[in-house]
Amino acid sequence: MGNHGAVTFNELKWDTDFFGVTSAKAILHKPLTLNEWDELKNRFKDYQFISITNKNSEPINAQFIGKDTSAFLADVNIQFEKKLLGLDEKPNNVTIHQALEKNDQITEIADFQFSKFTEDPELAKRGGDHVYREWLVNSFGKSDKYFALSTDENGDINGFLLFSYLGNDCVIELISVSQKKSRGGVGTSLFKAVKYTAHRNGCIHIIVGTQVTNIGAINFYHKVGCEQFGCHQVYHLWNF
Repeated sequence: MGNHGAVTFNELKWDTDFFGVTSAKAILHKPLTLNEWDELKNRFKDYQFISITNKNSEPINAQFIGKDTSAFLADVNIQFEKKLLGLDEKPNNVTIHQALEKNDQITEIADFQFSKFTEDPELAKRGGDHVYREWLVNSFGKSDKYFALSTDENGDINGFLLFSYLGNDCVIELISVSQKKSRGGVGTSLFKAVKYTAHRNGCIHIIVGTQVTNIGAINFYHKVGCEQFGCHQVYHLWNF
């Protein structure tokens, strides 16, 4: 909807089923005209929950949202990219898997402390703390999902990185390192292995997003050479 692709609007079937409320997502790609905003606002009425992404935190859109709705700012998403120029060596302790079968070692080390799904009280009470774990479990066995797995000297998994491909981009979806190994460079090894694999598959960039409050992740992506290229506001609107 919207002229010149100003807005992308989608129903969210998975979220509707998981949270038990009719859910949709609106992505505002540029400053909206009043007509575009009015048209979008009308669509909001059909859903109980709408996630609104205001790309590049456009002030005009933020004013529309703040003035005309009861939506609140649930997240500010920092987008990073890493240009893939040369081919590094792939770390020996990391393997890459497509359509990986369910693995309990992976789900055990999954630790996602930062989530807009838990910071929104309405989503939190509907199981928001399980969203990333469900995302992880649903990614097993899927041919379009790839896992980088790091193993220690005993052959035990001590970190994973879930990624996928979108055009010429490699998209990092989830990353987690065993609590026992958080200082051992496991995350850096995982990133290097994905960089190697993505470059070999013809990708130009690695793309990843994280919350503005997740300082550890922001520092990590800077450390591995990523550059910030976007900062998007994410609003949650509830119609009860």
